[in-house]
Amino acid sequence: MNFLLSAGEASGDTYGAQLAEALRHHAPAATFFGMGGEKMQTAGCDLLVHANEVAVVGLAEVVTHLPAIRRRFKHLVAEAARRKPDAAVLIDFPDFNLRLARELHRLGIPVFYFVSPQIWAWRTGRVKQIQKYVSKMIVIFPFEQEFYRRHGVEVSYVGHPLAYAAAPQISREEFAAKYQLDPLKQWIALLPGSRRKELALNIEPLFFAAEMLQDQGGDYQFVLPVASTLNKDWLAIKLHNLWASPIQVTLTEDARATMMHARASVVASGTATVEAALSGTPFVVVYRLSPLTWILGRRLVRLDTFAMPNLIAGRKIVTELIQKDFTAVNVVRELNAIIPEGPARQQMQAALKMVQERLHDGKDAEPPALRASREILRFLGNTSALSR
Repeated sequence: MNFLLSAGEASGDTYGAQLAEALRHHAPAATFFGMGGEKMQTAGCDLLVHANEVAVVGLAEVVTHLPAIRRRFKHLVAEAARRKPDAAVLIDFPDFNLRLARELHRLGIPVFYFVSPQIWAWRTGRVKQIQKYVSKMIVIFPFEQEFYRRHGVEVSYVGHPLAYAAAPQISREEFAAKYQLDPLKQWIALLPGSRRKELALNIEPLFFAAEMLQDQGGDYQFVLPVASTLNKDWLAIKLHNLWASPIQVTLTEDARATMMHARASVVASGTATVEAALSGTPFVVVYRLSPLTWILGRRLVRLDTFAMPNLIAGRKIVTELIQKDFTAVNVVRELNAIIPEGPARQQMQAALKMVQERLHDGKDAEPPALRASREILRFLGNTSALSR
């Protein structure tokens, strides 16, 4: 069997790699091509488009990159027409993937969506596109299942992939040795986002906040895990040029291990907030868009909270500093509340544990990617592969 896979963000790259391995578990001869990052490529996907070529943040920012994105989009569609995959699996990234779903539907290729766009939160009208072009939604949050059933969309809930991933096994001492950190100091994790524009918008207040923490007399070390959709060398140069600060930031490779060993984290809104919740380390959620994108997009948002842990908990358990509220002063204020031992830190740790429990769909359940692969093959009628 041959599958087209399409993911445009670091989290989607992880899920796409897991899905490729799961499909190959059931159908060892399965092949894959499409769009993704290094993890999908390592898992055997023939990348026609790299995710970092199309990962642009914001409604306004997309306009300037539109010609290049269109070229890559047309190339992917042309290859789909030429290779005629048995099915396509699209992973989140709705601005690109919902348009791709339409073209694939016209080509007669069954389209599955693994990891739903957050259309239950904003731009709900997109559900009409899903009704037309997507054969089945495979969702990772339980409340999403009810949303799609209510709109007459074929849907299955398989659990959140991150909740079933093995916890990092690296010890604090091993982590410190690997990245030349002092294990006796408190580490603050900075996660400004997985896309270049996103990082550029979020990084400066984080550096200001780090400097302020040090000026207050704190003896911290700062760590920044590099998303798979970002080039580490590019990021190192960007940080050097962006901010001539005495603050030293150590680049790491594993976001969850980084946050697990940190004393506290500052995390850009998105999938990383789920990883942060699973790490159990108290954190603050931040996010900033360009002013035009914010003005255009805010009117389309139906919810008053953005962070997934807050949505899962049904209440605000972590502070969200969004747009004008995202300042270094506010970040430092919130960190000063959760870094020391005390009620605020303990209450957040207890709330994060509750979120972790809700993310697990039964301790003995199959990993979500494996369950998703079963749903896809069953829908395609390939029941013989499911006996493997």
